[in-house]
Amino acid sequence: MSLHLVSPSGHGAAAPVSPARSPRKGAALRLVSTKDMARDDWLEVRRTGIGSSDAAAAVGLNPYQSQLELWMLKTGKGDLLPAIDPLDDTSPMFWGTLLEPIVAAHYTKRTGNKVRRVNAVLQHPKHAWMLANVDREVVGAGDVQILECKTAGIHGARLWRDGVPEYVQLQVMHQLAVTGHRAADVAVLIGGQELRIFRIERDEALIARLIALEQEFWERVQSGTAPPGDGSESSEKALRYLYPVDSGDQVDFSDDEGLSACFEELVQARLELDAANKREARLRQHLQMHMGEASKAVFACGGAVTWKRSKHGQVFNTSQFVEDHPTLAQRYLSVRAGSRRFCVYEPQAQT
Repeated sequence: MSLHLVSPSGHGAAAPVSPARSPRKGAALRLVSTKDMARDDWLEVRRTGIGSSDAAAAVGLNPYQSQLELWMLKTGKGDLLPAIDPLDDTSPMFWGTLLEPIVAAHYTKRTGNKVRRVNAVLQHPKHAWMLANVDREVVGAGDVQILECKTAGIHGARLWRDGVPEYVQLQVMHQLAVTGHRAADVAVLIGGQELRIFRIERDEALIARLIALEQEFWERVQSGTAPPGDGSESSEKALRYLYPVDSGDQVDFSDDEGLSACFEELVQARLELDAANKREARLRQHLQMHMGEASKAVFACGGAVTWKRSKHGQVFNTSQFVEDHPTLAQRYLSVRAGSRRFCVYEPQAQT
């Protein structure tokens, strides 16, 4: 994948401007207009295919969403997951949407490239399940046709330290695949005060691989075959909501060599994890003993550790309150839903 950091003038030396726009092959179809479309209707259209923001998750490379969680959304099981509030001003999605026009405006100011909204869900002319929403279309520039606007806060900024994160690269490459365009700019607002612009060029080999992997995922959606968990928090959440209650039945996997081997590997992994945790605690305590009352220690490698006391805080003594005011406490009790616990029982040693 070819990435070029664009200079403040908007024209990076590694991304030469083409003298004229060549005809593009496989222009996208306008599946449906999104102008004045209700959010629920837009989400329903998105469920009919893999959108550009789904691309990285579909191939298992999105750090925030697993294949399993995306599969639930695409197979109509998304209602089992906690609802996302688009007006929640503590979510990155809220601020990304709010700041998108500002990022686009400053991209134009920085580069001189004019942009316009694309009020439509686009569809690949050959692969009907490939959809795309493009933030902005670049107008009249010979070397770039798409603008993708991003924002990165305090925690997300680290992902942009070495350029465009992989999951965003795949999102943009999916857009180039659907539209047939040759290049896109990614404008990201870092920490609310620094605008960076990157160029992503069309890569036919990567697009072919991306389409193949996305098609494998879409076949799982169509067949109702769930992808495996990947060990991520997203997969953990998906499984928790996909199977929220147990039936009380017992299943016997004794004759399944694959699942039996998986269990044995799980037991071994837990033993190794326990040993690693004990080793970590022993090493930490060794350093603490030598630090004594010191707040910080530095080492030859350039690393450091700190051992500081936190500020005093206050906690609400619930048990004392219930004891002193039992009637009043009853008015504030609420039911907390139970959840399934996964417990491992190691095989008994043979005597």
